[in-house]
Amino acid sequence: MSLSIRAAAAGDITAICALINSFAARNLMLPRSETQVNAALPRFLIAEAEGELLGCGSLVDLAPDLAEIRSLAVAATAHGRGIGGDIVSALLEMARTLGTAQVCALTLRPNFFQRQGFHIVGRWTLTPKVWHECVYCPKFHRCDEVAMLLDLRDPAARGAPPPWWHSMADHAPQSVLRWLARNARER
Repeated sequence: MSLSIRAAAAGDITAICALINSFAARNLMLPRSETQVNAALPRFLIAEAEGELLGCGSLVDLAPDLAEIRSLAVAATAHGRGIGGDIVSALLEMARTLGTAQVCALTLRPNFFQRQGFHIVGRWTLTPKVWHECVYCPKFHRCDEVAMLLDLRDPAARGAPPPWWHSMADHAPQSVLRWLARNARER
C-alpha cells in the first residue's frame, strides 16, 4: 500500500470532517464543520492510500511568526504506521516554506509531538492561540490539552527551551511553583 501526502481538495471536505468529528465525538479533539474545513482548505493536507483517506492535518496562522498544527487526525485503522508523523513533517515543511518562525499545537498526545521536536510550554505562552480559538471552546476553563511549541529558526537563534517546570504553570499548585522557582535561583 503506497501512502501519499497531498493538498486537500474540495472533494475531500466531507471525508475530512467525518474523520475529525469521529474523534470529536469521543472528546479527543474539537469538531470541525465543512465551512471551517473549507476556509482552511489551502493549508489542509491529507494522507491517502489507494484513494482512502487515512489522515489529515492543517496549518493555521495565529500571528505573523506563529502557526498552529490543527485538526491532526489519523484513521483508527491506520494508527501506528507513522502517518501522523508524516503529516506533521509535511506541515512543518509548509511552515518553513512560508517563513513561519514557530509552530504550536495543543494536544492530548504530548509524547507524539515531542518525538517531532516540539517541547512543552505553558498554555499562556501561546496567547494568540488562546484568544484566536480557545476562548470560545467549552473546555476553556478546564482544558486538558498540553501546549507544544517548535521553533523553526536557525538552531543557534532559538536559545534553550524553557525549563521543564515552566510547563507546570497551568497545573501545579502554587507551593510547588514557588519551590521550583526558589531552587532554580539557587543553581
